[in-house]
Amino acid sequence: MPAFLLRALLCLACAVSPLAVSASAPISAPAERADIQAFIAGMEQRHAYDGAELARVFNAVELRPDIIDIITAPAEGKPWYEYRPIFVNPARIQGGVEFWQANAEALGRAEQVYGVPPEIIVAIIGVETRYGRNMGKYRVLDALTTLAFDYAPRADFFRGELEQYLLLARDERFDPLSLKGSYAGAMGQAQFIPSSYRHFAVDFDDDGLRDLWNNSADAIGSVAHYLHEHGWQNGAPVAVRAEVSGVQYQALLNGGLQLQYNLGDLRRQGVSVAEPLFDIEPALLLEFAAESGAEYWAGLHNFYVITRYNRSPLYAMAVYQLSQEIKAQRQ
Repeated sequence: MPAFLLRALLCLACAVSPLAVSASAPISAPAERADIQAFIAGMEQRHAYDGAELARVFNAVELRPDIIDIITAPAEGKPWYEYRPIFVNPARIQGGVEFWQANAEALGRAEQVYGVPPEIIVAIIGVETRYGRNMGKYRVLDALTTLAFDYAPRADFFRGELEQYLLLARDERFDPLSLKGSYAGAMGQAQFIPSSYRHFAVDFDDDGLRDLWNNSADAIGSVAHYLHEHGWQNGAPVAVRAEVSGVQYQALLNGGLQLQYNLGDLRRQGVSVAEPLFDIEPALLLEFAAESGAEYWAGLHNFYVITRYNRSPLYAMAVYQLSQEIKAQRQ
């Protein structure tokens, strides 16, 4: 989220209590449910799907109440000092060095084509799936159907993703019951949700397929393409450490992830940064919970771009710090 912005959407939804699967819902025959029948009818009308075939597919779905339990407690709910070691640790750093070495040609070409440095691409794949080692154990159709019809806080979002997934299956000619991914329906080494897969995945090795499960070149190119399309600036910094003084800086912490300030605004509110950057540089002030006290960072434009992959400052900072550790270790 790539997951793309997904985990932060889920984190925001955690404040609302999810609906459990209705006791009257015929779990053994999901296509008999009125809400699923209405969805099938919509797919027939909008996309000329065969309703009988979709009913057959949905009757093979296993609705998973356990997914709803998992989605209400994402890792982004942890404080930074607990979240960071999950993703920035010696095993994931060394794994990133090895992934970079094994895919140096594709990473170099991705940087040439899209302007995204290898360490950022490697770190995203490392955070998402440990370089393809953990791409998820849930059938994508089971996960999306469960969340689309039995998770009220984000039902509209997941119904849209379910629609995109079925269109992807038709476009790419695979059985929608055959693929596995995350509990939220994210797929492949890059953990693209279906809408991202359809719009941003690329066939980076020109073999005629966009395969984010088994083809690391496609995963690398797709991550780079995604970041490029969301405004990645080649050669620009991502984030810089900051120090705060006084209390005025606190007013800067309530703006979400939008770049509504610049470094000059931060400095006037008592924030100093370690790098010699121009005052006009768009920025947001970030506060992370350390084991004692807090640490502060100025997130810059490329930091914001990473949050388009997953709308969580914890995620974006983990990607950035992991990328720097991988780069340093490789050098």
